[in-house]
Amino acid sequence: MIRLKTEEEVEILKKNGILVSKTLAEVGKHIVPGVTTLELNNIAETFIRDNGAQPAFLGYGGFPYTLCISVNDVIVHGFPSEYRLVEGDIISVDCGTIYDGFYGDSAYTFAVGEISAETKKLLSVTKKSLYLGIEKAVSGNRIGDISFAIQQYIEENGFSVVREMVGHGIGKKLHESPEVPNYGQRGQGKKLKEGMVICIEPMVNTGTRSVQLHDDGWTLSTLDGKNSAHFELTVAIKKERALVLSTFEYIENNSIKL
Repeated sequence: MIRLKTEEEVEILKKNGILVSKTLAEVGKHIVPGVTTLELNNIAETFIRDNGAQPAFLGYGGFPYTLCISVNDVIVHGFPSEYRLVEGDIISVDCGTIYDGFYGDSAYTFAVGEISAETKKLLSVTKKSLYLGIEKAVSGNRIGDISFAIQQYIEENGFSVVREMVGHGIGKKLHESPEVPNYGQRGQGKKLKEGMVICIEPMVNTGTRSVQLHDDGWTLSTLDGKNSAHFELTVAIKKERALVLSTFEYIENNSIKL
């Protein structure tokens, strides 16, 4: 069942979206060669709590950390660890908050120093596909219109779309209906209505779309060991254009834009 949000609830979701966005920016300031991913996790947890919210991922379904940190070939749900970042890595940081009874959720893939031309293109295409999906997130369209726009752009650029993981609705729960796949057909799926709030989050692989689940039951990586990128924003469905509730502006004011 899809629960439509009131304008007041959308405002609370936007507060969460802004806090998540600022948390990602704070983490981004510390993404340099030599930092451990566990250090980044602790920076995020402190920032979230200092701003009067709770980490949404910590303890969610048994997940043991504040951030999902996914380096290079890890697609999503990677565990923070004592791994030290090195020049040329890419790192997806997925973050969630709980504030005033509602959730926030956003993700960004950062470059660590200089990265290869192919990897720069991977990040650029993945982020652009997200914005193309958001353009279709308007009342009267269907979920498949978002999915098709994302898939078409990614595959036109020679990359592949992860199918095992999808975007989702968000509200008083972190994951609500509807699911928002990053592949599909125009005109298919649930009809979009004002009051729906969804997270759109393309996960894109350099090589094969095939994935493997690690023994920890969480970490998902590419089967061929090639890099993967992940970007996520939360949007509220409106009549003419989506209202974007989280933002990459805080991140990109402190780093090079892709």
